[in-house]
Amino acid sequence: MAKTAKFDVMIVGAGPVGLTMALALKRFSPEMRVAINDVRPLVVPKDERSSALALGVTSVFEALGVWDQMTSEAEPIKGMKITDSDDADIFRPLFLKFEGDVKPGKPFAHMVPNRVTLKALIDAVEESGVEIFAPNPATDFEFEASHVDVTLEDGTQIETSLVIAADGARSALRERMKIGTVGHDYKQSGIVTTFAHELDHHQIAYEHFLPAGPFATLPLPNKRSSLVWTECSQDVQQYLDMDLDAVAREIEKRMGSSFGKVTVEAPLQAFPLKLQIAKSFFANRVALIGDAAHVVHPIAGQGMNLGIKDVAALAEVLILAMRHGEDIGHEAVLERYEKWRRVDIGLMAVATDGLNKLFSNNLPPLRVLRDFGLGVVDRLPILKNAFIGHAAAAQSNGPRLLSGRPI
Repeated sequence: MAKTAKFDVMIVGAGPVGLTMALALKRFSPEMRVAINDVRPLVVPKDERSSALALGVTSVFEALGVWDQMTSEAEPIKGMKITDSDDADIFRPLFLKFEGDVKPGKPFAHMVPNRVTLKALIDAVEESGVEIFAPNPATDFEFEASHVDVTLEDGTQIETSLVIAADGARSALRERMKIGTVGHDYKQSGIVTTFAHELDHHQIAYEHFLPAGPFATLPLPNKRSSLVWTECSQDVQQYLDMDLDAVAREIEKRMGSSFGKVTVEAPLQAFPLKLQIAKSFFANRVALIGDAAHVVHPIAGQGMNLGIKDVAALAEVLILAMRHGEDIGHEAVLERYEKWRRVDIGLMAVATDGLNKLFSNNLPPLRVLRDFGLGVVDRLPILKNAFIGHAAAAQSNGPRLLSGRPI
């Protein structure tokens, strides 16, 4: 009979959010018994995509001691420029811009390659004392009043007070717990790649609102940028079938030659876009974080940021509960986490959904209205700075880790 290993927390899913969760718990509560489980081996994948990490998120990584391992390939985003135009327009009128630091010496975000983020997190988790079960899929869960019994594919038996589901948008654990979701399919797809360009980006991100959806470029080191291109799903395949030279010409056209000559460095990848929010963020000793809890439109680049904000909130709730002698898997504890995150996630879902509906069309009355609105925001520094501060996850009243403070 297999021996049962006992843990306080078992995290299912070893992506950036799950790894950060494991590291945060172990770093600030060393006595906590933490395990992480995944169907895949714990190795850095060949992934050339990059993510925009908000100031609050880089503060989390700084507090966890992994930010220094990411900075060598990180590029600050020191400003953003937003335009609204038709595909055929030669000029891209600027309606909203932001330049400068959110805090002294602190830009509102950095672009970091996903492989760099994952390597730093994997190395830290392997050294932290977190028990790793990967690759080793969980095959069965039995939910008792005081704990959860988990059986892994190799027969390992695990008893844990709490299971944290960080297993993505198609979360098997969320389905197992019969937690429903609300949302809708955007009938759009996100196309991503990396490209080099002749002219310098000067660490500025650009968001061009086009009729099919936003066309965003985010700065990378050495005159390179990451592209997040929203397109109607029915039209995506024609772009995926293009050779890279044709893709480069398409980027130049849509950028209005802002970057000069373009060279595409990686084949296009595409993924469907949807809004999906879990009706509850916990059930019967299971807590949802990251994409398992929420998926929003990438129009504001907040996907990973929202997941790390979940980590900051849940880690603080669990660590304080354990210090007070509470059962960390109890409903009363997990309700605190859900209440803390529900409003922020709801606001971000409404904002990204509304922006996408407002800008992903070419109706003249709406173009006039939205361009007027952008112009108003651009001329009101207090309002503009509030928007940027929220996007940077830099609010002082949030979880401690988001401002770099220990728990």
